Formats: sequence, C-alpha cells, structure tokens
Amino acid sequence: MTGTILWFKRDLRVADHPGLALAAQEGAPVLPLYLVEPDLWRQPDADARHYGFLRDCLVDLRDQLARIGLRLVIRVGEAVPVLEALRREHGITRLISHEETGNGWSHARDLSVAAWARGQGVTWEELPQSGVVRRLRGRDGWAAARDRFMAQPLAVPGPARMLDGVAAQPLPGAAALGLGGDAPQRQAGGRAAGLALLESFLNERGQDYRRAMSSPLAGATACSRLSPHLAFGTLSLREADQAAARRAAQVRGGGDGWSGAVQSFRARLAWRDHFVQKLEDEPALEWRCLHPAYEGLRPAMPDAARLEAWCRGETGLPFVDACMRSLAATGWLNFRMRSMVMAVASYHLWLDWRATGQHLARMFTDYEPGIHWSQVQMQSGTTGINTIRIYNPVKQGLDQDPTGAFTRVWLPELADVPDALLQEPWRWDGASGLRYPAPVVDVKAAAAAARDRVWAVRQGDGFRAQAARVVRKHASRKDAKGRFQRDPVRLKKDDRQMGFDF
Repeated sequence: MTGTILWFKRDLRVADHPGLALAAQEGAPVLPLYLVEPDLWRQPDADARHYGFLRDCLVDLRDQLARIGLRLVIRVGEAVPVLEALRREHGITRLISHEETGNGWSHARDLSVAAWARGQGVTWEELPQSGVVRRLRGRDGWAAARDRFMAQPLAVPGPARMLDGVAAQPLPGAAALGLGGDAPQRQAGGRAAGLALLESFLNERGQDYRRAMSSPLAGATACSRLSPHLAFGTLSLREADQAAARRAAQVRGGGDGWSGAVQSFRARLAWRDHFVQKLEDEPALEWRCLHPAYEGLRPAMPDAARLEAWCRGETGLPFVDACMRSLAATGWLNFRMRSMVMAVASYHLWLDWRATGQHLARMFTDYEPGIHWSQVQMQSGTTGINTIRIYNPVKQGLDQDPTGAFTRVWLPELADVPDALLQEPWRWDGASGLRYPAPVVDVKAAAAAARDRVWAVRQGDGFRAQAARVVRKHASRKDAKGRFQRDPVRLKKDDRQMGFDF
C-alpha cells in the first residue's frame, strides 16, 4: 500500500486546508508530518519567540488532527534525508504541501526537495493557500484573481485514513536547537487563540481600529493581533477575509466606526498578499536593494555602537528606545512604530537595512519574510519607487504617546523627567543626573544629511529607467495606471506607509 505525506509548514490548521482536503480525497493512507529542521533555526532571522509560538501551534494542531482520526508525526532533521527515510520505510509515492514564500533558506530547501522528488519518482503537489501566485507573469489582473481566490468556499477535508506504523520523535526544546530565551510577554500560539482574537476583534475590540492602530498603547488592543496566526497559518487568510466580509455586511451603513474599521482590515489583508507576492517574484529582495542604484549607499559593515544602541533601546531617543524595548519583551509593535524604528535606523543612524532587518525579523513574533523585507526596504528608501519618508522620532513620541504613558513604562529611568520634556530629556536641567544616554545623533542634522544622500541617488543616470522596471514588476496596478505612468518614483500614501501588522 502506497502512502501520502501531508507536509505541514506554515499552515498549522485543519480548517480551510486545501492540502489536507486533497490528501483525504485521494483515499490513500495519509501521514501528517511536521519537520523540525535544526538548520532553519540556526538562520540569522530565527528566534526563540518564533519557536515558542510554533510549539503552541503544533500542540493545538495535534489535537485538531486527533479529532478527525489522524496523528501528527514530528521528525527532526534535514528535509531530504527524513523524507527519503519515510519513502523507503513506508512506500511513500506522493508528497502534498502548500506553497511557501519563505526566506532564502526555505527556498533553497524546497529546491532540494523538488530535486529529490523528481529523482525518486515521488509526486510533489504544492497548493496555494493565499492570493500569492507562483511563477506570475505580470501584475495585470492579479488583484482580481486574488479576490476570486478569497471568495472561494473554504476547503473542507473528507474522511482520511492514517498511515500506520510511523514512529514519531518528541518535539525538541528551544535550547536543543541552540535558541535563547523566549519573549516574556509573547502572544500565545495555536488555532484556538487565533479564533478567539478574530472573534473579539470583529465584534468587540476593532471598532476604533482605523484611529487606534497608530498608537503603540491603543493599537495593542484595537489591532486584530492576528498577524502571527496568519504567518504560521493557524488561520487561513481566506477564512479571516470571509469572516470580515460577513461582519462588513452586518455593519454596513452604520455611523459608529465599525464599517470603516472592517473595510480597513480587509484592505490590509489584501495588501498582505501584495507584499508577499513581491518576495515570491523576486526572492533576492531579502538581501539586495530592489533598486540597484542604492547598493553601497550605506556602509556594508554598520557602525557597531549605533547598531547595538538601537537594538538594545539605548539610542537616547526616548520613543525609539521605548518601542525597541517593548518589542523585545512582547514580540509585537504597531504598524507606525515599526516603520519609525526602521526609518530611524536607516536614516538617522545610517545603518544598512540588511543588519537592522535581521534584528527586527528576530524580534517580530509575526515575522513574515514577504512582508518584512519589502517593508524594510521601503522604510530605508531603497525601492526606488516610494516617497522617502523620514520620521521625526521626537514628533512621533509627542503625537502617538501624548501623555507619555507608553514611554514611561519602558524607560523607568526617565521617571523624574517632566512630561513636557519626556521626548527630549537632554533639554531638561537635570539631564546630567539621568542614567540614560545622550542622543547618539542630532535628530534634525542626521535627517537632513540622510535626505540629501538618498535624493542624490535619484538624480543619477538611468535611475528612472530602473524605477520603471520595479513598477512594472511589483507595483499595484490600480496605481500603475495612474500616478506610476506619470512619475515612476512616486507612490501613493497607503503603499509607502503600509505597516507590518494588522
């Protein structure tokens, strides 16, 4: 009897799981498999908070599968040797998984698995689980195709038979994989937690979403907080979108803020696919400037002291430091503050986006490579098509934390600083007695210097031709039919301010 491996990756659920539905439909015994790949966890974008969330998800997935008569098998090791051992021992002829748009490491691993499958006569079927299209020829018509995918009925698996006699391994601890400590205030993983968040956001917490998402305090409650669940696949993007569509129908025409909140949420779900599609189409944007003219603009070896100060939340810029310390502890930050801390690193501190991007990847529990690297480059001014946006961290602190409540939680050493000077403690008469560093840069001078350098690149020969290439390959076609055709180095506000979180 031949069998089918159902390879779970970043799709840790049973509901709306096209791969599971296909495996059950074929009738062959199914082996639900999750691979813990030690080399994946040695990559520079991996962190214990990701693994902690993953462990939560796998425990929940094990229960979900048990309810339909299947058993999750954990194996530890490299993908090809593990898959080959299972093929030999259990007569595996078919491998089913979802398409994954991950980092460079996972892309290389999938190429190795594809070569193994061809060599051993194993059929590997990769199915889409979002609006991202593999081997996309162009963006024309992409948005409409994505909307059609989201409108399809959710995949419902039929009865499936477990492949018997397959030994499993225990789920290793983080220390066994060389990982450090988890984020002390990390979100819980697992589908049950994700469903609870979706329900409470659409019916209780999300009413003030459009306004509150900009605040690191209010956003922690008013944002959906679904981003790590979408990244690890405890919920499908399609079921989240359809749940939001049903809620939109209920609140349509109301004047209490719900209609606009749900509309904004669905728009951000669509933008999520838009950004992941960029990495799918151009994997090199993880390590290479989208516009080549920006290569070499910043030192390849970043200033070590500035980088460490930024990572530790010790730049002397209170709102930046509060955001970085909060992120380290919780694994989450609201969208505007994510943009700000990245922009400050790239412009004011003049650090290369590859180094700072790796740190943020480790810190974000919801790290999604397709969104992350597109956004990192956008906030660093290296795409060539987005308006340069240099945040003033002092102004952002005054605007987004007007009472200082957020800043004071994470910077207790500023307890004695008056509210009026909290975001500029160096101006306080008692600053010399603070156990808090002076600013590593002059905010205004550093911003002006960065702006001049970045804009100078845009004046170079051939810049606009390369920018037009980026537009053709990656830009939203709604914009491309208008503003892009007139000026390929400008982009609409929604695109250049788009955040990482929901």
